[in-house]
Amino acid sequence: MMSWAVTFLIIALIAGIFGLTGIAGVAMNIAWIVFVVGLILAIFFFVTGRRPPL
Repeated sequence: MMSWAVTFLIIALIAGIFGLTGIAGVAMNIAWIVFVVGLILAIFFFVTGRRPPL
């Protein structure tokens, strides 16, 4: 999940460098949402003692 967040963050940074502010903004929002969801799931699995499937 975090790899998707990093991927969208890199896309946003590259789009920002090239001046594509619309794409950069959308990619940054997607990266933020995926990061928050991944963080919530990680905390949930830590608290409940379960591990995600490998």
